[in-house]
Amino acid sequence: MIRIRKLALAVTLASAALATPALHAQAQASAAALTEGEVRKIDKENRKLTLRHAEIKNIDMPAMTMVFEVSDAAMLDRFKPGDKVRFAVSNERGKLTVTEIQPAP
Repeated sequence: MIRIRKLALAVTLASAALATPALHAQAQASAAALTEGEVRKIDKENRKLTLRHAEIKNIDMPAMTMVFEVSDAAMLDRFKPGDKVRFAVSNERGKLTVTEIQPAP
């Protein structure tokens, strides 16, 4: 019984050791998928955000300034015009939508 527990512990630890690099790589990929931008305008009433942004690679969009919807209206409360941000955009129901946004480091 003790041998089985030791074996189970060894398997668990080995699995965790293998998963850690994968999780780290996933976190780095997620951070790399964020696009640099600057908040230009916030329209809380319509849940929209105007961003001047760098190229958005996942949707093949060149750098420009444009209006996006936001997936969560609470995102708009955390920023003001002029703030530098990093954000992710996806095409939700045919509309380009900011799904994640954070202050730029």
